[in-house]
Amino acid sequence: MSQFDTSNKHHFLFQTEELEFHILGGLGAYSLDRLKVTLKVNRCEDEFNAIRHNLDLYNHNGVEKFVRRIAEYLEISTGIIRRSLQELIHLLENYRIEVLDKAEEKEAEEYLLEKKERRSAMDFLKAKHLLRNTNRYIGQSGVIGEETNRLLMYLIFTSRKMENPLHCVSFGSSGSGKTHLQSKVAELIPEEERLSLTSLSSNSFYYFKKNELKNKLVLIEDLDGADDVLYPLRELQTKKRISKSVVQKSLGGQGKTTNLVVEGPVSVAGCTTKESLYEDNSNRSFLLYIDESEEQDERIMNYQRKMSAGKVNYQEEIDAQTLLKNVQRLLTSVTVRNPFAEYLTLPKSVFKPRRTNAHYLQFIEAVTFYHQHQRESKFDTQTGEEYIETTLDDIKMANDLIKGTLLRKSDSLNGATRNYLERLKAYLGMKKREMFTNSEIRKNLRIAESSLRRYHNLLVQEGYLKKQETPVGSSFSYVIVDVDEFGDLEKSINKALDVCLESLLIEK
Repeated sequence: MSQFDTSNKHHFLFQTEELEFHILGGLGAYSLDRLKVTLKVNRCEDEFNAIRHNLDLYNHNGVEKFVRRIAEYLEISTGIIRRSLQELIHLLENYRIEVLDKAEEKEAEEYLLEKKERRSAMDFLKAKHLLRNTNRYIGQSGVIGEETNRLLMYLIFTSRKMENPLHCVSFGSSGSGKTHLQSKVAELIPEEERLSLTSLSSNSFYYFKKNELKNKLVLIEDLDGADDVLYPLRELQTKKRISKSVVQKSLGGQGKTTNLVVEGPVSVAGCTTKESLYEDNSNRSFLLYIDESEEQDERIMNYQRKMSAGKVNYQEEIDAQTLLKNVQRLLTSVTVRNPFAEYLTLPKSVFKPRRTNAHYLQFIEAVTFYHQHQRESKFDTQTGEEYIETTLDDIKMANDLIKGTLLRKSDSLNGATRNYLERLKAYLGMKKREMFTNSEIRKNLRIAESSLRRYHNLLVQEGYLKKQETPVGSSFSYVIVDVDEFGDLEKSINKALDVCLESLLIEK
């Protein structure tokens, strides 16, 4: 009787009455068009007198040559060897199919909530002030500060389960904490529903399985090094599927064209140190600017001190993460309809209003989607489709969160330059002066000369600064043209959103 032992994945043993076949290095399970192995063959009574060879067991000519070599070396009938090899091939094929089936089952497995976990998560979703409580738990999970950005990011990640997911890009200088924020908020999404990518090639996205990315959160730690994949990424965001034709060899060795298709939708998040992105990429995403203020620095350093002193409650952080992940698992794909959508308008100052308007409406839907267990299920009388409706409270919550993003969308300056200009205004306001020089600002705000000149050239070009000669010498000084311009823009956006909401409340 033959025996087949696969207990050691690096060393299989197939034993017949006369021969032992050792498969060294295990077996590759994913190339079904070949069966390459490294074999060691010996008589059962003499394991040291063995013949070793690597070959493809699907190569008939190679197998026949190997049979004759074994017969000659071990002095045994070719018929016995050939029959033993055929049995071995059959066993290896069955083993490989079994491994693939188990891998697919493992991929399809869903996390099963225990009754206590389900009850806690459902109570959380049905409680009042859901967004406020969510933001508090995000903070308890270890995300320090960034109250608006972290809740925005969490809702954007939640939208992965919707038909039209949202995307975001986090901007910040090196060491500002943008990647940390993204990774910490991503930890609140179930592991089976997110995919973190650190290194990508131009063809990476095309070789995922057809539905492997569907309704997943795709995290890219560094967009600066991902230029090659930005095109397929844009297609996946917009068209919700990507495809590519490749040539593969058929069984006869001839080339055959095959279409690789990867289905979406997906929610994509990435980080960058660049001051601005290629417009076609940034237009598809919410732009989140990391808080680099001194107050945020102090909050983070205080947390670091507590960690060093052993005063951080890690169990509380784990419990908060677990609860929010379970909350995500209880959210199901459901259609959202906004009965107020026709009456919602954006401020005229917003750039790219068509795409920004779509983002605005989709974000309101994301807020409604997150409140799905607090909304009544309705059914379309014609199609029978189940849906939930947006409420005015959803619009108000979305407006409060999105005002900062719309403000940035309405600004003609990139984020880094705007941050510098606001710091400059604060400094001059503290000094109660209007005029300043490069050397003064470089010294007091501690900004590199190259960055400072770049900011000033752009601000002069856009009309935010006025350059003038100093009374003495050949140096230049600068004056801010309008100190209140950003505040006025913010007021106009807030007023436009508030007036629109107030009119809906009055009509209701």
